[in-house]
Amino acid sequence: MLADKIHISDSVRSYSCIAGEGGSLALRTRVLPEETPIALVYEGSTEAVLMATPADLEDFAVGFSLNEGVVEGCKDITDFAAIHGEYGVELRMWLASGLSERHRQRRRRLVGPTGCGLCGIESLAEAVRPIPRVVSEVHFPEVCIADSLAALAKHQTLNHQTHATHAAGFYVPDGNLIIREDVGRHNALDKLAGALSLRSIDPAWGAIVITSRESVEMVQKAAQIGAPILIAISAPTGLAVQTAERANITLVAVARGNSYQLFCHAERIER
Repeated sequence: MLADKIHISDSVRSYSCIAGEGGSLALRTRVLPEETPIALVYEGSTEAVLMATPADLEDFAVGFSLNEGVVEGCKDITDFAAIHGEYGVELRMWLASGLSERHRQRRRRLVGPTGCGLCGIESLAEAVRPIPRVVSEVHFPEVCIADSLAALAKHQTLNHQTHATHAAGFYVPDGNLIIREDVGRHNALDKLAGALSLRSIDPAWGAIVITSRESVEMVQKAAQIGAPILIAISAPTGLAVQTAERANITLVAVARGNSYQLFCHAERIER
């Protein structure tokens, strides 16, 4: 199994704690994930401030930009810099000619804890905005559902240390896996989107695997990425199922061991 792992040097730190064990107290040290304010800045103007794990920051910047519709491809970002300051990190981006004015016209501010997927939207219509219909001829053997989740669990480097982070992975049947982790489930998926784009990996030939529930925002992001299959260990919401149906995404949920629940576009899973 080949896995593309995150960089964790700035993502964790050891903290002291008092642990209650069998009625006695003991001093312990626990590794915890770091989270910090991260500002997404375009052409000098802040678009969003999110709480996130300070790792894979270029992936995060690109993936957020793609999933929020700021750019259509990573080449639309002509320059990038991560500026670390006293209060957090600024991810500064400059856009290709013609995109700057379009971005100014659609600019909205998102301020929320841990990458909340709907914080700051300006209308109810934005919550169920139109999304692309995924086009893919890929078919997965049924065994890939369990295999993909096992691979994701095995390579969650940050969560192995902290037991406090989400992960999003891109899995293909040959066993290759790209994984990104973050304290926020939306952030992890944005980072994965950026990793795929920066590596010119076609998402139409694999599945996205996530450790969280399948909310409508996660389905929307999967559609923006162009992934035909979304697999999760938890249940979806009703709106997520409806959105996946419209987006032509195969929605696999409550996938644990050899059991799973398949909600729409079942033809991609071969039994």
